[in-house]
Amino acid sequence: MKPIRILLADDHAIVRTGLAFLLGTKKDFDIVGEASDGMEAVAMAAKLNPDVVVMDLMMPVLGGAEATEQILKTNPSAKVLILTSFGTESGVAMALKSGAVGALLKSAANTELVDAIHTVAAGGKALSPDIELILQERDATPELSLRQRQMLESITRGLTNEEIALQYGLSVPSVKTHIVKLFAKIGAANRTEAASIALRRHLV
Repeated sequence: MKPIRILLADDHAIVRTGLAFLLGTKKDFDIVGEASDGMEAVAMAAKLNPDVVVMDLMMPVLGGAEATEQILKTNPSAKVLILTSFGTESGVAMALKSGAVGALLKSAANTELVDAIHTVAAGGKALSPDIELILQERDATPELSLRQRQMLESITRGLTNEEIALQYGLSVPSVKTHIVKLFAKIGAANRTEAASIALRRHLV
């Protein structure tokens, strides 16, 4: 059975070294290259034709999502697995939309990464439970109007209804009405919960 050819892409040398050491101990893995940024990953993928690219999300020159899209244009059979420290739904969602078939947090267990590589190489998808939850929350969050986003941002900053009314030239009863509708839309019971949801789902 041919080993799975893997390209590592991460702008931190210590991360690449650790990944190369970990994955290099597996007999069915072959580390064919290491890239230090997204542009280098695109060039190396075209040259080396890897089966799987383990790609950092946040890199200089070219980010993981953009690099994924470019790699798949020249090497559509490659499988891109995002490995990131940041579980922001927008970045991960963009990478998946660009063609990545999996995403894990860097805090994932070694066995989870190994299993994910096997899964995507075989044509499957691999999302860590944490990232899957983030994406589910993102999909479950309805679109907010500009006024509702203003209310949410103000609440997150700790402003009172009176202060919000003064800031946006509204009456206090009008602010209360906007906030009641906002809470209903995002599923918040109070201001503290609304602020927590806003920060967790990156709504502001």
